[in-house]
Amino acid sequence: MEININCDLGEKSKIHSNKNDPALLKIVNSANVACGYHAGDNESMSQVITISKENGVSIGAHPSFKDPENFGRKRMNLEFSEIKKLIFDQYEILQTIADKHGETVTHIKPHGALNNMACEDIDLATTLAKTIFDINKDLIYLVPTGSKMELAAKKLNMKVACEIFADRNYEDDGNLVSRKKPNALITDPEVAKKHVLSMVQNQALNCFSGKQIPCKIDSVCIHGDNKSSLETAKSIKENLKANGLTLIQLNKMKKFI
Repeated sequence: MEININCDLGEKSKIHSNKNDPALLKIVNSANVACGYHAGDNESMSQVITISKENGVSIGAHPSFKDPENFGRKRMNLEFSEIKKLIFDQYEILQTIADKHGETVTHIKPHGALNNMACEDIDLATTLAKTIFDINKDLIYLVPTGSKMELAAKKLNMKVACEIFADRNYEDDGNLVSRKKPNALITDPEVAKKHVLSMVQNQALNCFSGKQIPCKIDSVCIHGDNKSSLETAKSIKENLKANGLTLIQLNKMKKFI
């Protein structure tokens, strides 16, 4: 069975260091690169692309609201035309830098509040899906499994990869536990690796309450801004491989070829 490990990278900001990016890029299969709107800059984008190329890691755009003060995690109510421009602009920023390295952006994964809102709102989810499809129908759309984003993308027959979060807990409705709650994050690498293996093998979300929700899982996300992200990534990768799973870049998965 194929599985992908992805990570949000290049998120250099006043509240987050990207010092672990080089080490993480030796572990993960695909990188979601901050495009400067919530974090990162041209230098950090170039660095991630360079190291990704060296390690055979596929690259994707990680667009967000233009809100560096809140790391893109504050909800904003924008017109759909503004949302479309956000996605187009950030994709183009990253692809322009990727061109200089002879690389191609092969997936898109929205960040933070934009992602969370689209998980719940089918109209916003549809706007994002149509925008990404219009950019390039061959782009892989990386979305939270079971979300409105997955539903909207499948209606357009897009290339959809469904992800789970290694370091986050889930509510009984399948959405992530709010970061405002004390049980939102999983910071122990040992807990995270068991959490992930169980979900991947069972193709089901493990909710904090103990409930399981059947779903499709193609990819495992590790947040690069968590303190334990490096150890968590190592632990998860080793455990998945030890249990017979094949780790692979998103754009190399059989379902997309």
